[in-house]
Amino acid sequence: MKRNITIIGSGFSSLAAACYLAQSGHNVTIFEKNETIGGRARQLIRDGFTFDIGPTWYWMPDVFERFFADFNKKPSDYYQLEKLNPAYSVYFGKNDFITIEDTLDKIRAAFEKEEPGSSKTLQKFIDKAQDNYNVAIKDLVYNPGVSPFELVTAKTFKKIDQFFSTIKKDVRKEFKNDRLVKILEFPVLFLGAKPSDTPSFYSFMNYADFGLGTFHPKKGMYQVILAMETMAKDLGVTFKTNSPIEKILVSNKVASGVITNGKTYLSDIVLSGADYHHTETLLDQEYKQYSEAYWNKKTFAPSSLLFYVGFDKKIKNVNHHTLFFDVDFDKHAESIYDKPEWPENPLFYASFPSITDSHVAPEGKEAGIFLVPLAPGLKDNTKLRMTYFKKIIDRFEDLTSQNVRDHILFKESFCVNDFIKDYNSYKGNAYGMANTLLQTAFLRPKLKSSKVKNLYFTGQLTVPGPGVPPSLISGKLVAELINKHHAN
Repeated sequence: MKRNITIIGSGFSSLAAACYLAQSGHNVTIFEKNETIGGRARQLIRDGFTFDIGPTWYWMPDVFERFFADFNKKPSDYYQLEKLNPAYSVYFGKNDFITIEDTLDKIRAAFEKEEPGSSKTLQKFIDKAQDNYNVAIKDLVYNPGVSPFELVTAKTFKKIDQFFSTIKKDVRKEFKNDRLVKILEFPVLFLGAKPSDTPSFYSFMNYADFGLGTFHPKKGMYQVILAMETMAKDLGVTFKTNSPIEKILVSNKVASGVITNGKTYLSDIVLSGADYHHTETLLDQEYKQYSEAYWNKKTFAPSSLLFYVGFDKKIKNVNHHTLFFDVDFDKHAESIYDKPEWPENPLFYASFPSITDSHVAPEGKEAGIFLVPLAPGLKDNTKLRMTYFKKIIDRFEDLTSQNVRDHILFKESFCVNDFIKDYNSYKGNAYGMANTLLQTAFLRPKLKSSKVKNLYFTGQLTVPGPGVPPSLISGKLVAELINKHHAN
């Protein structure tokens, strides 16, 4: 039966859900609080430069392909994808870095050069990671998280031990070289948790990294948002921007619509892709599923301090993606998860998309994005931001042996307060809720409200978890759940 469906937010999960629901014949309207759609994946355009404000890594291309194939489309119908070579580099000291190239053979050679004999160990590790990837991405993550039995299959039963060990234990058991260990532990940071808290099964992220590779959509990640918007509109979805939701209406314990800008919009179903915690603040107290104590006990993925910088020259000795692991990884992680505070010596990441893509910066100039992972909920002000900009630029200049400070045309920042203001993000987290053992699958907040009929959720705080590909999957899962419960 055709239903009128209201969707709150326009990030990846909301857009995916909208496409699936419209394809099923429903009338779908998306309400977005900001001027432009995309949620955390918006753009900053300034002085001829274009920056992706949010995600900059395009991993798991098969998930994107599967999404578009559900509509008889391909990513190439909407945007041009380039496999990066190198995928990224990791700095460990001044002019001291390891480059991760675009094939496993090349990566094995890099490992062998660093630690003789490690290439064979890496091949075995990645073979196991690939097997996990096939089980996880082709099977497990496409379950709606309603029952523990979703995790119990013939394939997962054989891997049960991997849910009770950790990535850190597994990697350090196989590899002794600290630099290689850091590279292998890095991908699970996309899941929002420390390697010591992430189940071994999640080594499938290493296959996503080394086996599938890193890609870049020409003109930036926002092209994926625009592709999904085009597809949604072709399917009949209506968009309303500058429309922050003030309240979710409930009549006789049934969601009946929303209020935005003082105006009431009635609907049969309400689906929120906005921050889960924030969404429940739009309900009367009796309809909230999760208490403040519940949210406060959960392990959230980090927030971030981000800088978007326009340079008047090309930057040397870096790649499209460059990681700076020249300081103590564990101490920085401790400042995020164990004793939340601004890190004394932060790891950081830098992206220079204009190295690959001429569309994102004027000729002869460079667009730079710098990111420092932070604990959510930290104090955030201009003075702190500038203190840390100086820290990372000082280190960047030293490590890469060049002057960049004198070539900055402008810089803009984004941090905890902005995540709260722009996305109503719980404590200003950037990536949602971490995928730890006790926050996996059915142990995450539910797609369907247990207290309000016809109220649903999607996105990074519910299943399957943080990241762009999981958000696409989350949109599909909730659409299937809605169709299942409203088939008649």
